[in-house]
This record gives sequence, structure tokens and C-alpha cells, in this order.
Amino acid sequence: MIINILIILIGFVGLIKGADLFVKGSSDAAKNLKVPAVIIGLTIVALGTSAPELAVSVSAALQGSNEISVSNVVGSNIFNMLFILGVSGTVHPISVNVASVVDLAILVLVSLLTLAYSATANRINRIEGCSLVLIYIAYVGYAIYR
Repeated sequence: MIINILIILIGFVGLIKGADLFVKGSSDAAKNLKVPAVIIGLTIVALGTSAPELAVSVSAALQGSNEISVSNVVGSNIFNMLFILGVSGTVHPISVNVASVVDLAILVLVSLLTLAYSATANRINRIEGCSLVLIYIAYVGYAIYR
């Protein structure tokens, strides 16, 4: 029991340090490549932080544990919007520019689309899943263009 708690604590410290290194490396790469930080955030950082969720959700879906797949995505997004954004804003005010408001509007629209997809036969089928991936690709293209 004590070893398990110790392993969790070591993993947590490693996760925090790894996150710091990941953000620093991504920021430095963006500056060196003269890429806007928002593009790095929407692509590399988002992909890096979501990769474990993707692995869990795909694994759960393949095992027929659809509730875990859906609740993992929903729970993560709710946690990120409420807790992470809330704690970050508590520690230091976060400025919100016009582009961020547009991004949030797109987030709401895509969330409503996902809700509509989920309501049809209580599942997200392959075509709907592909459309969500294509919307993400289009969104990243839009973010790069603006």
C-alpha cells in the first residue's frame, strides 16, 4: 500500500515536471519557428496532453466499455474548462482576446453537434466520428490562416 502511494506521488511529480518541460519546449519551438503560440497550443500541446485520453478512450471502446470512452472525454473537458481554467484565472488573470471568443463559440457549436450525434441512436458512428476529425482539421487550418 505504501509503495503504491509512493509510486503515485513520484508519478505525479514527474507529470508536473514533464508538463513544465513540455510547455517550455513547445513555447521555445514556437518562437524559434516564428509560429504563433496559439497554433502550438491548438496542435502540439493539445495533442500531447490528449494522447493519454485517446489511448484510454480507444482501448475502452475496443473492449466495449463505451461509458468510459464518453465519460473520459466529457469529464476531461468539464474539468479543463471549470477547474483548470478556474485555478489558472485564480492564480493570475487570463486575458481573453477576440480570437479566444471565436474559439469558445466554435467549442460550443461543436459540443452541440456532438450532443446531436450522440442523441441519434445513442451512439457516434464512423461517419460522425470522421466528420468530427475533419472539423478539427478544418478548425486548425482556420486557426493557422487567421
